Amino acid sequence: MRLVMYIFCVFLPLSNVAQDTQTIFADNTFENTRVVVGHSVETMKEGDLDFLISHKFGRISQGAYEFFGLDQAIIRLGFDYGIKNWINVGVGRSSLDKMFDGFVKIRFLQQQKGDKNIPVTITGISTMAYNSLKNFNELEPLVWQNRLSYCHQIMIARQFNQRLSLQIAPSLCHYNLVDTRDLANDVFSIGIAGKYQIFKAMAFKFEYIYTLNNQLDETKTNSLALGFDFDTGSHVFQTHLSNSGGLIESAFIGNTTGSWIEGDIHLGFTISRVFRIKGRRY
Repeated sequence: MRLVMYIFCVFLPLSNVAQDTQTIFADNTFENTRVVVGHSVETMKEGDLDFLISHKFGRISQGAYEFFGLDQAIIRLGFDYGIKNWINVGVGRSSLDKMFDGFVKIRFLQQQKGDKNIPVTITGISTMAYNSLKNFNELEPLVWQNRLSYCHQIMIARQFNQRLSLQIAPSLCHYNLVDTRDLANDVFSIGIAGKYQIFKAMAFKFEYIYTLNNQLDETKTNSLALGFDFDTGSHVFQTHLSNSGGLIESAFIGNTTGSWIEGDIHLGFTISRVFRIKGRRY
């Protein structure tokens, strides 16, 4: 009996050490599925449904007559659903260009340490959007194929500590219809985004889309957005500033026309409310 007790006492610390080396995942790199307006590497958990209300006012530079943009509004209502922890789907409807959109999002790798060390999280997303504006030129009917646009992104992010996370996202957007024949249908860009956790329930976020040279006309600019997240426990509220009025990838990648220097800034906010659809009794 003493021998059994001795062996137990010897191997108990070893058992604790083994438990300490278990894999630890970085599952809160950005807390939610968006950085500001663009997607983050995060995915919804299986069975979770996220209802997103996104809103942007008009440009501050429009002056007092438009109440510095507050008289105007751009909205998007969307639903994201976690089929599995690593694969999500989503749909939405934006008032800008009366756009319908959908996406598939897949997480390929998740940052982890322990038994296996993976330094970054890698997630891919493919989106499709349909412009449903009425065609007011009867002499030039717009076929439905020309109303479609697509965006594909590979997002690579690292959580450096509990406060700081950074992300880079090479992107390709394809527009079936462009303004002139001189413009390319494919637009390549690189997105840079980050998060800094100021307090437990408050975080600062930014995202910048750099579009490679000689792809867009001179009226287009790169999108820059700054935001603050407030986590209330039951939902996440974000307020942000951006020089783009778009709320989906094909709208703010390659179609931004505002300038921060000239005051073409949109004040906006997003409310995220997650519902547990699978695995809970109501």
